Amino acid sequence: MAAALHRRLLLLAVLTVSALLPRAAAVRPFVLVLSGEDFLKDPSGAHPSLPSADGDSEDWDDFADDSPATDPLLSPSSWIPLLDPTTPSPSGDQQDPPSDALFVAGVRAMISAASSGDEAAFSTASAQIDAAATGGHPGAQSALAFLSGAGMARPVSRSRAFLLDKFAADAGDLQSKMALAYAYFRQEMYEEAVTLYAELAEAALTSSLISMEPPVIEPVRLHSGTEENKEALRKSRGEDDEDFQITEYQAQRGNAAAMYKLGLLYYYGLRGLRRDYGKSYYWFSKAVEKDEPRAMELMGEIFARGAGVERNYTLAYRWLRLAAQQEQYSAYNGLGYLYVKGYGVEKNLTKAKEYFEIAADHKEHGGYYNLGVLYLKGIGVKRDVMTACNYFLRAVNAGQPKAIYQVAKLFQKGIGLKRNLHMATVLYKSVAERGPWSSMSRWALESYLKGDIGKALLLYSRMADLGYEVAQSNAAWILDRYGDEHICMGESGFCSDMERHLRAHALWWQASEQGNEHAALLIGDAYYYGRGVGRDYERAAEAYMHAQSQSNAHAMFNLGYMHEHGHGLPLDLHLAKRYYDQAVEVDSAAKLPVMLALTSLWIRKNYAGSFMVNFIDSLPEMYPVVEEWVEDVLMDEGNATILTLFACLVTVLYLRERQRRQVVADNPQQPDGAPN
Repeated sequence: MAAALHRRLLLLAVLTVSALLPRAAAVRPFVLVLSGEDFLKDPSGAHPSLPSADGDSEDWDDFADDSPATDPLLSPSSWIPLLDPTTPSPSGDQQDPPSDALFVAGVRAMISAASSGDEAAFSTASAQIDAAATGGHPGAQSALAFLSGAGMARPVSRSRAFLLDKFAADAGDLQSKMALAYAYFRQEMYEEAVTLYAELAEAALTSSLISMEPPVIEPVRLHSGTEENKEALRKSRGEDDEDFQITEYQAQRGNAAAMYKLGLLYYYGLRGLRRDYGKSYYWFSKAVEKDEPRAMELMGEIFARGAGVERNYTLAYRWLRLAAQQEQYSAYNGLGYLYVKGYGVEKNLTKAKEYFEIAADHKEHGGYYNLGVLYLKGIGVKRDVMTACNYFLRAVNAGQPKAIYQVAKLFQKGIGLKRNLHMATVLYKSVAERGPWSSMSRWALESYLKGDIGKALLLYSRMADLGYEVAQSNAAWILDRYGDEHICMGESGFCSDMERHLRAHALWWQASEQGNEHAALLIGDAYYYGRGVGRDYERAAEAYMHAQSQSNAHAMFNLGYMHEHGHGLPLDLHLAKRYYDQAVEVDSAAKLPVMLALTSLWIRKNYAGSFMVNFIDSLPEMYPVVEEWVEDVLMDEGNATILTLFACLVTVLYLRERQRRQVVADNPQQPDGAPN
């Protein structure tokens, strides 16, 4: 019965880039729509990729606590130790090999040159990286691939970039694997992309168990449309943020909720804060003294993971139990896990299933995920792949990373769900982007907030090369916003205007491919007005169509205008009106421009060839002249003062006249003009 109902299910699963817990802020949702056709007719059949039916708790989790051997952040290829002086060296106290030393010196010098805007130093650093790459250093090959693909200090060569990334990826460089997977993904080579993204997604999940970086990296968009996103940036200033300071003050005054919030911010390193287990433990300890159940649950997790404290499953069980008794239902999920593994308690699969069900009944995504594992692997229950799929999909709907990984694997292997490599690739990618390499976005944001735009641009450009949409749009926006400053490194020295426009255009295009409607709109504008590229109305229409498919009102209006004037699209007043109407339906703020556009349509239809039509058609050419007149004449300080006084005089005269008319209306017998 459940399977039959499930086959008829239309599931809207929203994948967010939120944290391992639902408390983190969600960003840019990706909507996964499944119907009955996506499920296998007979999912009960055996599959070679399924775990053995007699699986037990040892086969419980694909990501055991001791699975990661090394922290990817501390690999010789990582840039993080170069950005954070507090990060230990990958080689510890041992002397770095010559190739490592040359790579480190080159990347450090490159970052410094980008920060200071020194094109000569940037070129020298590039040569050092080139020398290290020639010596076979994977990290240097990866960095050189980035420079070659972007055309920094060398001619643009995407074929060379691909080859260098291939060499580095084969040698185990994770950043090159990300870049290579994204390149395959863009070319719809899903067989190759899915293999790499599956490996990277697993690395992303396992690394969160030992990495000192937070498992949640909040991608902050620097811009909202064409303007700086001041609100988002304000909230990313860490301890300097006013909201943080208010919360800290409330916590110091004994507010339990504020104590918990501070602990959470430090535990995950959110809102521009560095992860600090000591401070998180301090505030959680204060909160539990006031019986804050959410803090009790986090205390249980801290002791279970050994996060900043000695691992102690007995204390973990105690805190989780206390939280559960106060109806913190997500704590039941942690209790169930302890019973599955036999950590701090006697192993009991029946009790574990009971606790997972309590969590799931209260819509806790961890409960959904763990029940899915139970039914997929047949641990303590009869294996039921369809039920497992159902639970996994519900966990995906809540943004649970391991569930997203499991559903991706089901699509990849064709277990329970029809084999769909495109869907598997998209899901794996969303998990892989949570990996420790995503922490570079924190340093890019910190650099931007400190006014170090050159360094921010370099780091965002690097992340854009790895396939991060937010980084692509941020880098493109910086190139457009700060075009007059010497921050863009070109093939030889600083970027020419053409190089900068083409690089921004390429980044906007990549972002638009990943669903950024504003990026598609800007690409359309670039082609329509010939900004950095040759004017091409047909390509402009194509870009506007892409933005329109994402319900962008501005793009709809532009398409209506192009149909009205026959620019790149057939001259069709009926289609023009349809697009104008759609723009208002999507965004009521478009009402005024649409009203003017519809008036223009009416005049064009009824007075074709008249002076009014010619006047309307001349407005685009007149606009720059009017804009220049406003700026040079009206905005002149003296003229502005005179015009302001004139406007005030007109306003006073208007109000006096309205008052006089009101008096006449109230005293109809009084002769017009008689004294009041």
